Amino acid sequence: MVDEQPSSRGQAWFCATGLPSDIVLEIEDMSLHLHKFPLMSKSRKLHQLITQQETNPAAEATTVQEGQSDEIEEVQCQISLPAFPGGSETMEMVAKFCYGAKFELTSSTVVPLRCAGEFLEMTEEYSEDNLISKTERFLSQTVFNSLRESVKALKSCERVMPLAEILGIPQRCIDSITSRAYSADPASLFGWPVSNGTNRIESAVRRKGTTNPEFWLDDVAGLGLPLFSGLILSMRSQDLSPEIIESCLMHYAKKHIPGLSRSNRKLSSSSSSSITSTSTSESQQREELETIVSNLPMQKSSRSSTQTTTFLFGLLRTANILNASERCRSTLEKKIGLQLEQATLDDLLIPSYSYLNETLYDVACFERILAYFSEALDEIGIEGQDGVRSPTLMLVGKLMDGYLAEIASDANLKPDRLYNLAVSLPEQARLFDDGLYRAVDVYLKAHPWISEAEREKICGVLDCQKLTLEACTHAAQNERLPLRAVVQVLFFEQLQLRRAIAGTLMTTGRPSREQQDDEENQESNVTWRAAARENQVLRLDMDSMRTRVNQLERECSSMKKAVEKIDKEGTRGWMGSLNKRLGCKFNSRVCDSQDHAVINGRKARHRHHQE
Repeated sequence: MVDEQPSSRGQAWFCATGLPSDIVLEIEDMSLHLHKFPLMSKSRKLHQLITQQETNPAAEATTVQEGQSDEIEEVQCQISLPAFPGGSETMEMVAKFCYGAKFELTSSTVVPLRCAGEFLEMTEEYSEDNLISKTERFLSQTVFNSLRESVKALKSCERVMPLAEILGIPQRCIDSITSRAYSADPASLFGWPVSNGTNRIESAVRRKGTTNPEFWLDDVAGLGLPLFSGLILSMRSQDLSPEIIESCLMHYAKKHIPGLSRSNRKLSSSSSSSITSTSTSESQQREELETIVSNLPMQKSSRSSTQTTTFLFGLLRTANILNASERCRSTLEKKIGLQLEQATLDDLLIPSYSYLNETLYDVACFERILAYFSEALDEIGIEGQDGVRSPTLMLVGKLMDGYLAEIASDANLKPDRLYNLAVSLPEQARLFDDGLYRAVDVYLKAHPWISEAEREKICGVLDCQKLTLEACTHAAQNERLPLRAVVQVLFFEQLQLRRAIAGTLMTTGRPSREQQDDEENQESNVTWRAAARENQVLRLDMDSMRTRVNQLERECSSMKKAVEKIDKEGTRGWMGSLNKRLGCKFNSRVCDSQDHAVINGRKARHRHHQE
């Protein structure tokens, strides 16, 4: 056993035993000054190399300076090991093992030491309790009993490739990770060893809640792309839970692909450079992105959330910037379409990074996502059980209305495109059309130059029967709407008021059989007073509507007088063109506000409402 600790002097490493070193190992840029016997007693390969050099008459005599004053002249063996696995750092631990010194064996160092033992032929047949058997025991008893330790060991394999792969260590680590993640054993899933004596202490720590149950995913994210791809492939082949696979992919993407967060998503000339400003090249990032996307589980996850959907949209934006393959982008769009109801309006507003798109936002991309959503919806059916509206469909309908209102102000958005988007969802997607009316209003305000036919087509997406009274009131006074649309709104607004009045009267007109009880009489009186107030409000609304109808009649009368004046001048052709343009024919008796039949009819309706 060596009691003294080794020392480093510049690029030289000395084992301080009090004896002059008689062999120098050259590994990378480090010279290790050691002694022959400890090395030869453990390593068959070093024994052979030293023996060959000692029998070689060309061995040179060198002078080595020990300390600061004493110089000892000696004949040394100098052996170069340029391809030593793990480098000089691993060789230092091998030397400590050969000398019998204490050194720490961890999950991060055991794989390089196992490869070093194989390289130096430190087998059990050559020497009892040798390095290969020691490292194999540690792998079996400690590393492969813990998910997190297996991940650390897998990460360390990158330093000693391809020897580690020849020995099958990466695959053994991958199998350990997959099996423990599949079994979902809390003691192994969150990185605690199972069969050692410290399990009781770690269980106590776990009960206190001081550990992060997802820290092993951060370790997985530290793997290089080849090992990470092999791990994901193994997880998929073992039918591991899609949630676990998706979590691994999300952690890996967030670590290796910049630009997935909201803060980095700004449309500017430097958008592309912000993605590729890291140490990895654009081609490397594209390869990582395509690998992640190709391994995404395509089925809808049972634990899908808004955060997951936002992550997918971030991948899609980055794929557009990095000019990823068409297959990669199509996979993301289909995956998003399966869970579109969990998206937010901010997610849908994908900027147009291509000069081929005229609009500010990538409307074509949203159209494709919506098509995938519709395909999935057809498979499960639009209506729920017993004819109940599908909550998924209604959530997407609300998203659609918000999206239309956002893109409606884009001057380059064509009317046909807005119309096709508005009617792409079935009628069951909207309980009310107020959000759709807002989008139409924004579009008409931002596009005052469109023709009357295009205005009427845009307004054709509205179902006036599904507008609330508030929306009807706004629409009736909206000068941007075509006259035909305003008339329809007024008609259905009056129809709603009549139905509301009739419903209120039916519910409050019949007294209860138990009115003899005092308490029920009081409740009935309260209900009656509330109904009376509602009727009063409805009458005021109807009076307001009559006022608006009278205003329209006066305007119609003015137009009639102007037409009669032109008719007297012999311009009947202009009258026909005006009627054709307005889409209606003016009847002088209907538009004449002084007609006695109209006045008498209006008085009769007024007396009826007062009654």
